[in-house]
Amino acid sequence: MKKTVICLLLFGIGLTVSAQEKAETVSMRYETQNDMPLFYQKLKESLTYPMAWGNSSIRNFEKWREGARKVLFDCMQPAPPVAAFDKEVIDTERRNGYTAEKILFNVSEYSRVPAYLLIPDGKGPFPAVLLLHDHGAHFSIGKEKMVRPFGVEASVTADADDWAERCYDKQYVGDYLASHGYVVLAVDALFWGERGRKEGVRYDSQQALAANMLQMGMSWGALIVWDDIRSAEFLAALPMVNKDRIGTMGFSMGAHRAWMISAATDVVKAGAAVCWMNTTDSLMTLTNNQNKGGSAYSMIIPGIRNWMDYPHVASIACPKPMLFINGLRDKLFPVKGVESAFSTMQDVWKNQSVEHLLSTKFYDLPHFCSKEIQADVLEFFNKNLK
Repeated sequence: MKKTVICLLLFGIGLTVSAQEKAETVSMRYETQNDMPLFYQKLKESLTYPMAWGNSSIRNFEKWREGARKVLFDCMQPAPPVAAFDKEVIDTERRNGYTAEKILFNVSEYSRVPAYLLIPDGKGPFPAVLLLHDHGAHFSIGKEKMVRPFGVEASVTADADDWAERCYDKQYVGDYLASHGYVVLAVDALFWGERGRKEGVRYDSQQALAANMLQMGMSWGALIVWDDIRSAEFLAALPMVNKDRIGTMGFSMGAHRAWMISAATDVVKAGAAVCWMNTTDSLMTLTNNQNKGGSAYSMIIPGIRNWMDYPHVASIACPKPMLFINGLRDKLFPVKGVESAFSTMQDVWKNQSVEHLLSTKFYDLPHFCSKEIQADVLEFFNKNLK
């Protein structure tokens, strides 16, 4: 009798373990990894980019360019309502060969924004550059990443100096260009600097901001582009600026912004993009920084991947002079993807017999905008804007 009970107990225990194992097996089922759907490869394979030059049925380049830009704008809707710029100078500082102004202007009916405007000494009109700051997961400053600040607290100056050292080789790009005869405009993007978070800097809030805007029908990434377009139009309207000689430049997210507005508006005549160009195929992997969410929202245009990849959008800028630079040791942008994107754009400029106006370069550097690169950018603008 005891043996029978013992056997039954053991049998019961065996059944219990088996049930637990089954439960564990069920609980181990999953369909996402590293915040990517397991079917992400199939998603990528489904992207045929029907509006890309060469894929589109439109064979006339100007008509394609017009249609591709319309698709881009459709994906960026709605545009913020336009307002008169109403420029106001709130502070000035004399510098070596130019004057720095702290100004306010209406970038839209929604936002009256602070900006730095650098004006060379002498008689204009001058060529001009719209400088677009990076992301860097660093939100306490924006325009101050590109132009040496003044009339601010010591902590802001220290923050800007530190960022200039870490990302720009201890040189403010805006001041560098202004000292060589360019009017320079630098504006905060929404969520950075003086357009930042009332409660203080918080990394996760960028994702919340983007989600909240999407729920009200607007994309944060698209708003940044619209603001940049309007900033370029403001620059063109200034009396000291030659409106036929306006360029744009940026590093990292600023580079994305630079080729985006070069594609989106012909107010911009030439663009330089440092360390932001690739393909969706190379960026959308289980290990790339792009798939972590958060920061990516600032550069997402909803639905555009159903029509064009990054280099296809950038190719709307053709036949403008464009400079693209990436680092061979840049961990954010796989070299294979950069090479593929460069090749796509080279084919477009070559197809239009203006291959000499597109320059694509690699530097043996990580994600960094060195003084050597900045000198390259200056030479590019001197050649194409002066």
